[in-house]
Amino acid sequence: MLSIPEAVDHQAHTAVDKVDLARDPGLFLVRTMLAGAYIGIGVIIMVTAGGPLKMAGSPWAPLVQGLVFGVALTIVVVAGAELATSSMMYLTQGALRRTITWGRAGVVLLATMVGNLIGAMIFAALVHFSGVTAPGTDPGDAIAWMIEHKAAETNAQLFFRGVLCNLMVCLAIWCSNRLRSEGARIAAIFACVMVFITSGFEHVVANMTTFSLGLYGDLPGATVGEMARNIALVGLGNLVGGGLLVGAAYAYRGRSGAVVAAAAAASAHEDAAATVTTADEDAHPALEPVAQ
Repeated sequence: MLSIPEAVDHQAHTAVDKVDLARDPGLFLVRTMLAGAYIGIGVIIMVTAGGPLKMAGSPWAPLVQGLVFGVALTIVVVAGAELATSSMMYLTQGALRRTITWGRAGVVLLATMVGNLIGAMIFAALVHFSGVTAPGTDPGDAIAWMIEHKAAETNAQLFFRGVLCNLMVCLAIWCSNRLRSEGARIAAIFACVMVFITSGFEHVVANMTTFSLGLYGDLPGATVGEMARNIALVGLGNLVGGGLLVGAAYAYRGRSGAVVAAAAAASAHEDAAATVTTADEDAHPALEPVAQ
């Protein structure tokens, strides 16, 4: 397992990679669109696997939905894509470690959000035309139920649910980056994602797919204005949860750990030097003064 300072260094350099990738707009757009679509896959498996349970009023519906949604973030990590919510942590740590500037971090994050939105809307269009979430089906009714409840949430509820959501998402990525075993990394991702889905927290990119399906299906509560409100408030909450509570917290902890490690190394070096000096003195004792 990587130490905390090692993991922070790794993620700060990953932030540089993200900034460098953004210098190739075409490739960057594709990677961000793929992330939006991959999270959309999680939304679809959530309503197809858990939708029938939700419509039947089963108390197990949230847990089932939480258990299956982890596949989405796993695909993002394993396949390789640029997701806004995890980038909030990476870019914050890069800016705090000064591997990138705050201005560049903001531009890249905004571009990632736009790319995720485009990918989510295209994926939702494909799902809509497939008929999988058609009105009257359990997945379709589950989508309608989700939109109705999201539209009824207050601004404060959307914000704080966004904070709690990305706390768990970025913890999933943070834990997986510290681990060496692929199986352990996937287990950590599924565990953390299960918490935020089962608890009903809000993920801005997942909501892009959910509201897009609602707009295409002309579902009650699904309007451009409501979608914009949700993305703005949940996105801001996600930024606080991922950027501040995980990214900045561990960047500070990693910095402190690096200082302690450096101090320990310096102390060890001084002890070694003192040992060498003592040994040299023992081997070559000073001459006793000669009587005149």
